[in-house]
Amino acid sequence: MSEDKKNGKQNKTVKPFDPMTLRGVTVRNRIWLPPMDTYSALAQDGKPTPFHYQHYVSRAMGGFGMIIMEATAVAPEGRISPCDLGLWDDGQMDAWRWIMADAKAAGATMAVQLNHAGRKGSTGCHAIGFDGQSVPEEQGGWRTVCPSANAYGSLARPRALSVDEIHTIVDQFRDAAWRAMNIGFDAVEVHAAHGYLLSQFLDPLINERDDEYGGSFDNRVRMLVEVVDAIRSVVPDTMPVLVRVSATDWAAGGWDLDQTVELAKILKAHGVDLIDVSTGGLIPDVTIPVKPDYQVPFAEQVRSRAGIPTTAVGLITKPKQAKKILKSGAADAVEIGRAALRDPYWPLRAAHKLDVPVEEAPYQPPYLRGAFR
Repeated sequence: MSEDKKNGKQNKTVKPFDPMTLRGVTVRNRIWLPPMDTYSALAQDGKPTPFHYQHYVSRAMGGFGMIIMEATAVAPEGRISPCDLGLWDDGQMDAWRWIMADAKAAGATMAVQLNHAGRKGSTGCHAIGFDGQSVPEEQGGWRTVCPSANAYGSLARPRALSVDEIHTIVDQFRDAAWRAMNIGFDAVEVHAAHGYLLSQFLDPLINERDDEYGGSFDNRVRMLVEVVDAIRSVVPDTMPVLVRVSATDWAAGGWDLDQTVELAKILKAHGVDLIDVSTGGLIPDVTIPVKPDYQVPFAEQVRSRAGIPTTAVGLITKPKQAKKILKSGAADAVEIGRAALRDPYWPLRAAHKLDVPVEEAPYQPPYLRGAFR
Protein backbone atom coordinates (compact mmCIF):
# COMPACT_ATOMS: atom_id res chain seq x y z
CA MET A 1 0.00 0.00 0.00
CA SER A 2 1.10 3.55 -0.63
CA GLU A 3 3.25 4.66 2.28
CA ASP A 4 1.65 8.09 2.42
CA LYS A 5 -1.89 6.64 2.46
CA LYS A 6 -1.89 3.83 5.00
CA ASN A 7 -5.67 3.87 5.34
CA GLY A 8 -6.54 4.90 1.79
CA LYS A 9 -7.27 8.51 2.79
CA GLN A 10 -5.99 11.26 0.57
CA ASN A 11 -3.86 14.20 1.56
CA LYS A 12 -5.56 16.96 -0.43
CA THR A 13 -2.23 18.59 -1.23
CA VAL A 14 -1.31 15.70 -3.57
CA LYS A 15 -0.49 16.94 -7.06
CA PRO A 16 -0.02 15.20 -10.42
CA PHE A 17 3.77 15.28 -10.25
CA ASP A 18 4.15 14.11 -6.67
CA PRO A 19 5.80 10.68 -6.35
CA MET A 20 3.86 7.70 -5.03
CA THR A 21 5.20 4.62 -3.27
CA LEU A 22 3.63 1.17 -3.45
CA ARG A 23 5.47 -1.40 -1.34
CA GLY A 24 9.10 -1.13 -2.42
CA VAL A 25 8.45 0.79 -5.63
CA THR A 26 8.38 4.58 -5.94
CA VAL A 27 6.61 5.94 -9.02
CA ARG A 28 7.85 9.35 -10.15
CA ASN A 29 4.38 10.89 -10.56
CA ARG A 30 0.62 10.27 -10.49
CA ILE A 31 0.05 10.40 -14.27
CA TRP A 32 -0.06 6.84 -15.54
CA LEU A 33 -0.58 5.09 -18.86
CA PRO A 34 -3.43 2.56 -18.64
CA PRO A 35 -3.32 -0.78 -20.44
CA MET A 36 -4.64 -0.38 -23.99
CA ASP A 37 -4.40 -3.33 -26.36
CA THR A 38 -2.64 -2.50 -29.62
CA TYR A 39 -3.31 -5.89 -31.30
CA SER A 40 0.11 -5.65 -32.93
CA ALA A 41 1.89 -8.95 -32.22
CA LEU A 42 1.47 -9.65 -35.91
CA ALA A 43 3.44 -12.91 -35.92
CA GLN A 44 0.72 -14.22 -33.57
CA ASP A 45 3.38 -15.60 -31.23
CA GLY A 46 2.69 -13.23 -28.33
CA LYS A 47 6.08 -11.52 -28.65
CA PRO A 48 6.53 -7.73 -28.62
CA THR A 49 7.78 -6.12 -31.81
CA PRO A 50 9.60 -2.89 -32.75
CA PHE A 51 6.17 -1.26 -32.78
CA HIS A 52 5.70 -2.09 -29.09
CA TYR A 53 9.20 -0.76 -28.36
CA GLN A 54 8.54 2.67 -29.86
CA HIS A 55 5.02 2.78 -28.45
CA TYR A 56 6.02 2.23 -24.83
CA VAL A 57 9.52 3.73 -24.72
CA SER A 58 8.29 6.98 -26.28
CA ARG A 59 5.70 7.30 -23.52
CA ALA A 60 8.31 6.55 -20.89
CA MET A 61 10.38 9.41 -22.33
CA GLY A 62 7.21 11.48 -22.40
CA GLY A 63 7.02 11.42 -18.63
CA PHE A 64 4.41 8.86 -17.63
CA GLY A 65 4.92 7.66 -14.07
CA MET A 66 3.70 4.09 -14.34
CA ILE A 67 3.16 2.42 -17.68
CA ILE A 68 0.84 -0.58 -17.51
CA MET A 69 1.51 -2.57 -20.65
CA GLU A 70 -1.48 -3.88 -22.52
CA ALA A 71 -3.54 -7.02 -21.85
CA THR A 72 -1.03 -9.87 -22.03
CA ALA A 73 -2.39 -13.38 -22.30
CA VAL A 74 -1.47 -16.05 -19.78
CA ALA A 75 -2.31 -18.78 -22.33
CA PRO A 76 -2.68 -18.87 -26.13
CA GLU A 77 -6.41 -19.47 -25.78
CA GLY A 78 -6.57 -16.56 -23.31
CA ARG A 79 -5.85 -13.97 -25.98
CA ILE A 80 -8.45 -11.41 -26.99
CA SER A 81 -7.22 -11.71 -30.57
CA PRO A 82 -4.50 -13.76 -32.26
CA CYS A 83 -2.39 -10.57 -32.29
CA ASP A 84 -2.28 -10.10 -28.51
CA LEU A 85 0.91 -10.12 -26.48
CA GLY A 86 1.58 -13.14 -24.30
CA LEU A 87 3.63 -14.46 -21.40
CA TRP A 88 2.57 -18.08 -21.50
CA ASP A 89 5.99 -19.47 -22.41
CA ASP A 90 9.56 -18.92 -21.21
CA GLY A 91 10.60 -18.52 -24.85
CA GLN A 92 8.73 -15.22 -25.01
CA MET A 93 10.70 -13.55 -22.24
CA ASP A 94 13.72 -12.24 -24.13
CA ALA A 95 11.51 -10.33 -26.57
CA TRP A 96 10.30 -8.16 -23.69
CA ARG A 97 13.64 -7.25 -22.13
CA TRP A 98 14.73 -4.47 -24.51
CA ILE A 99 11.47 -2.59 -23.93
CA MET A 100 11.86 -3.00 -20.21
CA ALA A 101 15.45 -1.80 -20.09
CA ASP A 102 14.94 1.38 -22.11
CA ALA A 103 11.55 2.34 -20.66
CA LYS A 104 12.91 2.05 -17.13
CA ALA A 105 16.06 3.94 -18.11
CA ALA A 106 13.75 6.77 -19.17
CA GLY A 107 12.30 6.86 -15.66
CA ALA A 108 9.03 4.94 -15.99
CA THR A 109 7.80 2.33 -13.56
CA MET A 110 6.79 -0.66 -15.67
CA ALA A 111 3.83 -2.95 -15.03
CA VAL A 112 2.14 -5.55 -17.21
CA GLN A 113 -1.54 -6.45 -17.26
CA LEU A 114 -2.09 -10.22 -17.19
CA ASN A 115 -5.29 -11.42 -18.81
CA HIS A 116 -7.42 -14.33 -19.91
CA ALA A 117 -10.12 -13.21 -22.31
CA GLY A 118 -12.57 -16.05 -21.69
CA ARG A 119 -15.70 -15.74 -23.83
CA LYS A 120 -14.45 -12.48 -25.37
CA GLY A 121 -11.40 -14.19 -26.88
CA SER A 122 -10.62 -15.35 -30.42
CA THR A 123 -11.84 -12.09 -31.93
CA GLY A 124 -10.56 -10.28 -34.99
CA CYS A 125 -8.42 -7.17 -35.25
CA HIS A 126 -7.21 -4.72 -37.88
CA ALA A 127 -4.39 -6.99 -39.02
CA ILE A 128 -6.41 -10.14 -39.73
CA GLY A 129 -9.96 -8.93 -40.29
CA PHE A 130 -13.10 -10.16 -38.51
CA ASP A 131 -13.09 -6.90 -36.53
CA GLY A 132 -15.33 -7.29 -33.49
CA GLN A 133 -16.33 -10.81 -34.46
CA SER A 134 -15.11 -14.31 -33.65
CA VAL A 135 -12.30 -15.67 -35.79
CA PRO A 136 -13.31 -19.10 -37.16
CA GLU A 137 -11.28 -21.98 -35.77
CA GLU A 138 -10.23 -23.03 -39.28
CA GLN A 139 -8.75 -19.55 -39.80
CA GLY A 140 -6.69 -19.36 -36.61
CA GLY A 141 -9.36 -18.89 -33.96
CA TRP A 142 -10.16 -21.18 -31.06
CA ARG A 143 -13.05 -22.38 -28.92
CA THR A 144 -13.54 -19.91 -26.10
CA VAL A 145 -14.38 -20.61 -22.47
CA CYS A 146 -16.52 -19.00 -19.79
CA PRO A 147 -17.83 -19.78 -16.31
CA SER A 148 -21.05 -20.82 -18.08
CA ALA A 149 -21.82 -21.59 -21.71
CA ASN A 150 -23.36 -18.25 -22.67
CA ALA A 151 -22.06 -15.98 -25.40
CA TYR A 152 -21.23 -12.28 -25.41
CA GLY A 153 -23.45 -10.64 -27.99
CA SER A 154 -22.85 -12.11 -31.44
CA LEU A 155 -19.54 -13.77 -30.53
CA ALA A 156 -19.23 -17.55 -30.73
CA ARG A 157 -20.81 -19.55 -27.94
CA PRO A 158 -18.16 -20.61 -25.38
CA ARG A 159 -18.01 -23.80 -23.38
CA ALA A 160 -18.13 -23.88 -19.59
CA LEU A 161 -14.86 -24.45 -17.74
CA SER A 162 -14.36 -27.48 -15.53
CA VAL A 163 -13.01 -27.02 -12.01
CA ASP A 164 -9.71 -28.59 -13.08
CA GLU A 165 -9.46 -26.10 -15.95
CA ILE A 166 -10.07 -23.23 -13.54
CA HIS A 167 -7.18 -24.46 -11.41
CA THR A 168 -4.98 -24.66 -14.52
CA ILE A 169 -5.76 -21.05 -15.45
CA VAL A 170 -4.93 -19.91 -11.91
CA ASP A 171 -1.55 -21.59 -12.34
CA GLN A 172 -1.12 -19.87 -15.71
CA PHE A 173 -1.59 -16.46 -14.09
CA ARG A 174 1.00 -17.43 -11.46
CA ASP A 175 3.51 -18.57 -14.07
CA ALA A 176 3.02 -15.46 -16.20
CA ALA A 177 3.61 -13.27 -13.15
CA TRP A 178 6.83 -15.17 -12.43
CA ARG A 179 7.97 -14.49 -15.99
CA ALA A 180 7.06 -10.81 -15.67
CA MET A 181 9.09 -10.53 -12.48
CA ASN A 182 12.10 -12.18 -14.09
CA ILE A 183 11.88 -9.97 -17.18
CA GLY A 184 12.21 -6.97 -14.88
CA PHE A 185 8.69 -5.60 -14.50
CA ASP A 186 8.22 -3.49 -11.38
CA ALA A 187 4.58 -4.51 -10.84
CA VAL A 188 1.86 -6.75 -12.23
CA GLU A 189 -1.79 -5.98 -12.81
CA VAL A 190 -4.51 -8.64 -12.90
CA HIS A 191 -7.23 -7.90 -15.47
CA ALA A 192 -10.59 -8.51 -13.78
CA ALA A 193 -12.56 -5.93 -15.76
CA HIS A 194 -14.27 -5.28 -19.09
CA GLY A 195 -15.92 -8.66 -19.45
CA TYR A 196 -12.82 -10.84 -19.67
CA LEU A 197 -12.62 -14.16 -17.86
CA LEU A 198 -12.04 -13.10 -14.25
CA SER A 199 -14.79 -10.49 -14.45
CA GLN A 200 -17.06 -13.07 -16.08
CA PHE A 201 -16.79 -15.08 -12.87
CA LEU A 202 -17.67 -12.01 -10.79
CA ASP A 203 -20.88 -11.10 -12.62
CA PRO A 204 -24.10 -12.95 -11.64
CA LEU A 205 -25.58 -12.18 -15.05
CA ILE A 206 -22.79 -14.21 -16.69
CA ASN A 207 -21.75 -16.75 -14.06
CA GLU A 208 -24.53 -19.33 -13.73
CA ARG A 209 -22.45 -22.02 -12.03
CA ASP A 210 -23.78 -23.97 -9.06
CA ASP A 211 -20.43 -25.16 -7.69
CA GLU A 212 -17.79 -23.46 -5.52
CA TYR A 213 -17.11 -20.91 -8.30
CA GLY A 214 -20.65 -19.66 -8.77
CA GLY A 215 -23.80 -18.54 -7.00
CA SER A 216 -22.89 -16.60 -3.87
CA PHE A 217 -20.68 -13.52 -3.81
CA ASP A 218 -17.90 -15.44 -2.05
CA ASN A 219 -17.99 -18.15 -4.70
CA ARG A 220 -18.00 -15.71 -7.61
CA VAL A 221 -14.91 -13.87 -6.33
CA ARG A 222 -13.10 -17.11 -5.48
CA MET A 223 -11.15 -17.50 -8.72
CA LEU A 224 -9.86 -13.92 -8.66
CA VAL A 225 -8.73 -14.32 -5.05
CA GLU A 226 -6.99 -17.57 -5.94
CA VAL A 227 -5.21 -15.82 -8.82
CA VAL A 228 -4.01 -13.05 -6.50
CA ASP A 229 -2.81 -15.58 -3.91
CA ALA A 230 -0.99 -17.56 -6.59
CA ILE A 231 0.76 -14.44 -7.90
CA ARG A 232 1.70 -13.29 -4.41
CA SER A 233 3.27 -16.72 -3.81
CA VAL A 234 5.88 -16.17 -6.56
CA VAL A 235 6.60 -12.43 -6.53
CA PRO A 236 8.58 -10.69 -3.77
CA ASP A 237 6.90 -8.76 -0.97
CA THR A 238 8.39 -5.59 -2.46
CA MET A 239 6.53 -6.02 -5.76
CA PRO A 240 3.14 -4.31 -6.07
CA VAL A 241 0.14 -6.25 -7.33
CA LEU A 242 -2.69 -4.24 -8.89
CA VAL A 243 -6.15 -5.39 -9.95
CA ARG A 244 -8.29 -3.70 -12.60
CA VAL A 245 -12.03 -4.03 -12.01
CA SER A 246 -15.21 -2.83 -13.62
CA ALA A 247 -17.00 -1.18 -10.70
CA THR A 248 -20.34 -1.74 -12.43
CA ASP A 249 -21.61 -3.59 -15.48
CA TRP A 250 -24.30 -0.89 -15.89
CA ALA A 251 -27.00 -3.60 -15.92
CA ALA A 252 -29.81 -4.17 -13.41
CA GLY A 253 -29.17 -7.16 -11.18
CA GLY A 254 -25.55 -7.51 -12.23
CA TRP A 255 -22.16 -6.53 -10.85
CA ASP A 256 -22.28 -3.20 -9.01
CA LEU A 257 -20.37 -0.74 -6.85
CA ASP A 258 -21.30 -2.30 -3.51
CA GLN A 259 -19.95 -5.67 -4.62
CA THR A 260 -16.83 -3.97 -5.96
CA VAL A 261 -16.19 -2.33 -2.59
CA GLU A 262 -16.52 -5.68 -0.80
CA LEU A 263 -14.22 -7.28 -3.36
CA ALA A 264 -11.65 -4.51 -2.87
CA LYS A 265 -11.63 -5.16 0.88
CA ILE A 266 -10.96 -8.84 0.27
CA LEU A 267 -8.24 -8.15 -2.28
CA LYS A 268 -6.55 -5.72 0.09
CA ALA A 269 -6.46 -8.45 2.74
CA HIS A 270 -4.84 -10.79 0.21
CA GLY A 271 -2.00 -8.41 -0.65
CA VAL A 272 -3.36 -6.26 -3.47
CA ASP A 273 -1.92 -2.75 -3.33
CA LEU A 274 -4.14 -0.73 -5.66
CA ILE A 275 -7.46 -1.05 -7.48
CA ASP A 276 -7.49 0.25 -11.06
CA VAL A 277 -11.14 1.31 -11.32
CA SER A 278 -12.97 1.21 -14.63
CA THR A 279 -16.53 0.20 -15.58
CA GLY A 280 -18.49 -1.77 -18.16
CA GLY A 281 -17.55 -4.24 -20.85
CA LEU A 282 -19.39 -7.20 -19.30
CA ILE A 283 -22.91 -6.95 -20.69
CA PRO A 284 -23.62 -5.83 -24.28
CA ASP A 285 -26.16 -3.17 -25.21
CA VAL A 286 -26.27 -1.29 -21.92
CA THR A 287 -26.49 2.47 -21.58
CA ILE A 288 -23.29 4.05 -20.24
CA PRO A 289 -23.33 7.79 -19.41
CA VAL A 290 -19.99 8.56 -21.02
CA LYS A 291 -18.68 12.05 -20.28
CA PRO A 292 -15.54 13.57 -18.72
CA ASP A 293 -14.88 12.15 -15.23
CA TYR A 294 -17.79 9.69 -15.51
CA GLN A 295 -15.83 6.92 -13.78
CA VAL A 296 -14.13 9.07 -11.15
CA PRO A 297 -16.91 8.67 -8.53
CA PHE A 298 -16.43 4.90 -8.63
CA ALA A 299 -12.71 5.26 -7.89
CA GLU A 300 -13.54 7.64 -5.06
CA GLN A 301 -16.09 5.27 -3.51
CA VAL A 302 -13.81 2.24 -3.70
CA ARG A 303 -10.98 4.28 -2.22
CA SER A 304 -12.92 5.73 0.69
CA ARG A 305 -15.04 2.69 1.56
CA ALA A 306 -12.43 -0.05 1.09
CA GLY A 307 -9.45 1.96 2.33
CA ILE A 308 -7.22 1.09 -0.60
CA PRO A 309 -5.47 3.30 -3.18
CA THR A 310 -7.18 3.63 -6.55
CA THR A 311 -6.63 5.03 -10.00
CA ALA A 312 -9.22 6.97 -11.98
CA VAL A 313 -9.57 6.54 -15.73
CA GLY A 314 -11.93 7.54 -18.52
CA LEU A 315 -12.06 10.80 -20.51
CA ILE A 316 -9.41 12.46 -18.38
CA THR A 317 -7.84 14.65 -21.05
CA LYS A 318 -6.74 17.96 -19.50
CA PRO A 319 -3.97 18.73 -16.99
CA LYS A 320 -6.20 20.85 -14.74
CA GLN A 321 -8.78 18.07 -14.75
CA ALA A 322 -6.16 15.57 -13.54
CA LYS A 323 -4.99 18.01 -10.89
CA LYS A 324 -8.54 18.53 -9.61
CA ILE A 325 -9.21 14.78 -9.34
CA LEU A 326 -6.09 14.21 -7.26
CA LYS A 327 -6.63 17.26 -5.08
CA SER A 328 -10.20 16.16 -4.33
CA GLY A 329 -9.04 12.83 -2.94
CA ALA A 330 -10.99 10.82 -5.50
CA ALA A 331 -7.97 8.76 -6.53
CA ASP A 332 -4.26 8.33 -5.92
CA ALA A 333 -3.30 8.44 -9.60
CA VAL A 334 -4.98 9.28 -12.89
CA GLU A 335 -4.66 7.32 -16.10
CA ILE A 336 -4.47 9.09 -19.44
CA GLY A 337 -5.65 6.77 -22.19
CA ARG A 338 -6.74 7.96 -25.61
CA ALA A 339 -5.14 11.35 -25.08
CA ALA A 340 -1.84 9.52 -24.61
CA LEU A 341 -2.31 7.73 -27.92
CA ARG A 342 -2.47 11.14 -29.57
CA ASP A 343 0.43 12.58 -27.58
CA PRO A 344 3.16 10.38 -26.04
CA TYR A 345 4.51 13.47 -24.26
CA TRP A 346 1.24 14.35 -22.51
CA PRO A 347 2.81 14.44 -19.00
CA LEU A 348 5.63 16.78 -20.03
CA ARG A 349 3.19 19.12 -21.76
CA ALA A 350 0.98 18.97 -18.67
CA ALA A 351 3.92 19.92 -16.47
CA HIS A 352 4.55 23.01 -18.57
CA LYS A 353 0.87 23.99 -18.48
CA LEU A 354 0.77 23.53 -14.70
CA ASP A 355 4.12 25.34 -14.31
CA VAL A 356 5.77 22.34 -12.66
CA PRO A 357 9.51 21.79 -13.20
CA VAL A 358 10.16 18.18 -14.17
CA GLU A 359 13.11 16.23 -15.52
CA GLU A 360 12.67 15.82 -19.25
CA ALA A 361 14.14 13.31 -21.65
CA PRO A 362 17.93 13.71 -21.92
CA TYR A 363 19.31 16.15 -24.46
CA GLN A 364 22.80 16.31 -25.90
CA PRO A 365 25.04 18.99 -24.28
CA PRO A 366 25.13 21.32 -27.33
CA TYR A 367 21.36 21.72 -27.15
CA LEU A 368 21.47 22.39 -23.43
CA ARG A 369 24.07 25.11 -24.02
CA GLY A 370 21.90 26.57 -26.72
CA ALA A 371 19.03 26.98 -24.29
CA PHE A 372 20.91 29.76 -22.48
CA ARG A 373 21.99 31.82 -25.49
